[in-house]
Amino acid sequence: MNNLKIAKFGGSSVADAAQFLKVKKIIEADKERRYVVVSAPGKRHSEDNKITDLLYLCHAHIKYSVPFDQVFQIITDRYLGIVNELNLDLDISSYLDEIKGNMKKGISIDYLVSRGEYLNALIMAKFLEYEFIDASEIIYFDNNGSIDLKQTEEKMIRELSKYDYAVIPGFYGSSPNGEIKTFSRGGSDITGAVVSRIAHADIYENWTDVSGFLMADPRIVKDPEPIEKITYRELRELSYMGASVLHEEAIFPVRDAGIPINIRNTNEPDNPGTIITKDESSDKIVTGIAGKKDFTVIAIDKNHMHSDIGFIRKILSILEMNNICFEHLPSGIDSVSIVISNCRLENKLNTIIDEINKQCDPDSLNVYTNMALIATVGNNMAYTTGISAKLFTALGDEKINIRMIDQGSSEINIIVGIEEKDFEKAIKAIYKAFVEEYK
Repeated sequence: MNNLKIAKFGGSSVADAAQFLKVKKIIEADKERRYVVVSAPGKRHSEDNKITDLLYLCHAHIKYSVPFDQVFQIITDRYLGIVNELNLDLDISSYLDEIKGNMKKGISIDYLVSRGEYLNALIMAKFLEYEFIDASEIIYFDNNGSIDLKQTEEKMIRELSKYDYAVIPGFYGSSPNGEIKTFSRGGSDITGAVVSRIAHADIYENWTDVSGFLMADPRIVKDPEPIEKITYRELRELSYMGASVLHEEAIFPVRDAGIPINIRNTNEPDNPGTIITKDESSDKIVTGIAGKKDFTVIAIDKNHMHSDIGFIRKILSILEMNNICFEHLPSGIDSVSIVISNCRLENKLNTIIDEINKQCDPDSLNVYTNMALIATVGNNMAYTTGISAKLFTALGDEKINIRMIDQGSSEINIIVGIEEKDFEKAIKAIYKAFVEEYK
């Protein structure tokens, strides 16, 4: 039993008894899947509720002194339904009663919302006949809310060495004072990554309801091609632009250890999905295309800007003073553009403009709202001539005006800023130029 796979199953993969049966079939098909990480039950259909959302709702009811019994009954019925349909000899009601009792005494929000994973892992362990390991006994946070890798490694190695097969709830661990502490939403992905790293897994399988990543958003491009292989670096670029199947923080523990991630589909287990590795990329020139709307661009022009020492520092200081992060800062010899997400700007745009005019005295300052950014990403772009020309021609042929261009020094991505009204048309044009015409 030399090889080891960590298998993490997301909420949709463990939403009901039917999904549990699929999970068991997947686990039994490969005995290298020795440690299993599970999320709380997700949606069974589009009108359904995620258990975690219901637990957050319960906490809101407690906070505002509103009865929570009706909401908690929905949660109870979900878990009882799974246990009964699987015909398990597990008294899940006693665990639910304990949680409800703690709710009446007053508990932390982290404790309450983590119970979704806790209960689901108890059920999965019983169903698979694996050991149950409580994440609070092997995942530890420091006082800053970050993973305490040293303590986590010590406790996890000791605990995993006791069992050949185990189920671990995702999403939470313990804070220094012994209380339950959760990751951000979707944090079960991080749990799986941390377990993979510390257990020295050969591969981290992340099972969800999609067969890996696609080269473009299927809501925009019809039947986009799947991404079979992608590097962590490429994935970071695409995820930043909204192409998300995996929690972005889940990349770091396994990337540093050189462990590949395999995104798989619980509903299509024979599909190989997407492999994410440190340096093995797709054979295609472009690996993926992704974008986001809701940006504002502040374009500043000033003669001899390049010789004005501290000019950019003044701009960054103004942003810092207003607690605003920028997304991109493309510049020319006498010009610079600040790209800011609208959600960060809030009502501070006029204040920022006033301060820039006051401190920087630009020759001109223009503000472009309703902007979108599109990233074309691929490791092979750096070694292929004519990529930029092909990209700009594709957009030009569709009469799409490019307001901003940004390319990092690594040359694995080109980001263009366009008007939101052209967003879908632009993604289709880029996909056609780099994917459809290469078929």
